[in-house]
Amino acid sequence: MNRREFLMTSVAAGALVLAARSAFAEDKLTILGSVPNLGFPFFVHMLNEIKAEAQAQGVNLTESDGQNSATKQTADIEAALVQKVNAVVISPLDVNALAPAIEEAVKAGVPVVTIDRRVDGVQGILAHVGADNVKGGEAEAKAVVAAFPNGAKLFHLQGQPGAGPAIDRNKGVHNVLDPLKDKYQIIFEQTANFARAEALSVTEAGLAANGKPDAIICANDDMALGALEACAARNFTDVKIYGFDALPEALVAVRDGKLAGTVEQFPGQQSRTAVQIAVAYAKSKTEPKEKLVLLTPIVIGKDNLDKAERLNETK
Repeated sequence: MNRREFLMTSVAAGALVLAARSAFAEDKLTILGSVPNLGFPFFVHMLNEIKAEAQAQGVNLTESDGQNSATKQTADIEAALVQKVNAVVISPLDVNALAPAIEEAVKAGVPVVTIDRRVDGVQGILAHVGADNVKGGEAEAKAVVAAFPNGAKLFHLQGQPGAGPAIDRNKGVHNVLDPLKDKYQIIFEQTANFARAEALSVTEAGLAANGKPDAIICANDDMALGALEACAARNFTDVKIYGFDALPEALVAVRDGKLAGTVEQFPGQQSRTAVQIAVAYAKSKTEPKEKLVLLTPIVIGKDNLDKAERLNETK
């Protein structure tokens, strides 16, 4: 074999290797992991867990940050469908606004697993993995009742309207407190859209109009931390404030006695389970054992901090 023939053979062999690598890359499954807004630490953690499980499952991940815009999250789903993703794992910003895009994915034969926020209006979703947010809201309200056996005046900061968890947590709180309204009065109730800055201003307005409550129930930790700041500014340090999500910052506040408690809903376990279900179906059409997987939230206080999923992230 002369030098020219050797070079041609080497080039051909190299091309075959590249083709094989390309084919391997194409054969590797790709899933879309979409969350509502990476401006919230809760969703940063959720996407990180999706990413970690995708890597463990040996699949590619297309990441999507909805940026608190249903239009943006919809566009991300549509782009992923054009790119022929093999599955979608999504926590929808708004369960109604995202329904058409999710339905489009289902009709295209792409398995969809929802996490955290359930979309009931679309048929054919492979599975939903989340926390039982009604039970979580009930647990939060029961913690308040246990802390104030003789009754209390309460503020209630609700989550973003249209978001499944906000709807369900609100329902859970009222399931417990409405039958006890003679003793447990919600004297101020308003949405703060899951946002800390908004919760600060909303709580300030509530305090100005209604005076100091005994406790403040919040539909997430960001709002609880905003309410904490508003109370601290007035030196209302004895107001018991309860959050939801067990974020590391909230866990520190619980540990230090600044927050009375926070609800752990195990978002990492939700995310990993959703990816496992999506990948199993995409690889071998394996149907999930359950179409609805709901984890039971628990209230984290000083006495059971070790139960928190993200305790190792606290400083």
